[in-house]
Amino acid sequence: MDPTHKQEPKVVAIIPARYHSNRFEGKPLAKIMGKPMIQRVYERALEVDLLAMVVVATDDERIAECVTGFGGRVVMTSPAHVSGTDRLAEAATLLVINEQDVVVNIQGDQPLFEKEVVDQVARPLLDDPSLPMATLIYKIIRKEEIYDPNHVKTVFDRNGMALYFSRSAIPFQRNPEEPPAPTYYKHLGFYAYRKGFLHTFVGLPEGEWERFEKLEQLRVLEYGYRIKVVLTEHDSVEVDTPRDLLRVEEICRKRGVV
Repeated sequence: MDPTHKQEPKVVAIIPARYHSNRFEGKPLAKIMGKPMIQRVYERALEVDLLAMVVVATDDERIAECVTGFGGRVVMTSPAHVSGTDRLAEAATLLVINEQDVVVNIQGDQPLFEKEVVDQVARPLLDDPSLPMATLIYKIIRKEEIYDPNHVKTVFDRNGMALYFSRSAIPFQRNPEEPPAPTYYKHLGFYAYRKGFLHTFVGLPEGEWERFEKLEQLRVLEYGYRIKVVLTEHDSVEVDTPRDLLRVEEICRKRGVV
């Protein structure tokens, strides 16, 4: 091989999964039409051609046994992690991938994600080697989501770089009687990181705005790093409660998913 040849970065998906949850204990193992949710997410990720590897990162033996049981790959991480990003960073280290490789965080509670979104979130890092991080946004259609703090809103500059994320409705329209109304965008929980930046990120002290909003991505902005936001046409269906499982199963039936 030519020693001057520069190896193209590969894209790796890591699915952080933990058993304990305040709203839904054991969520990754909850059955959706007979299959554990973590299996449905994993198998969905395997269908993405861009991905060189798919791995579940967990600290729970029950989840690990489930993943190995259906033939999936799993890495055991520390139970001390306070966030999924910390777990992601440890898993990326255990996988011994290159610093320029791209790590996509696929949420373990989104079993119906569109395969296209993985390419959408990873592509900016493949096209721009200087970019440390990217994430997805979606144009809000349902008005109630604008004022729902569980739906995080974002604003960005003309180059598609995030300016701020908030649980509040941003931008605030000072004179609502003056049309047009603002377009609101919500943040979707898909991230792509440069592997080397992941360790920089988790090594940074908690940010002030992060502490108030309880949004990790604000730490990145507060310390002066860039986040590329990519507008997608695909909304996400998250499973936060047992009731959400019923909604997902109904969608599965309509799509003919088995």
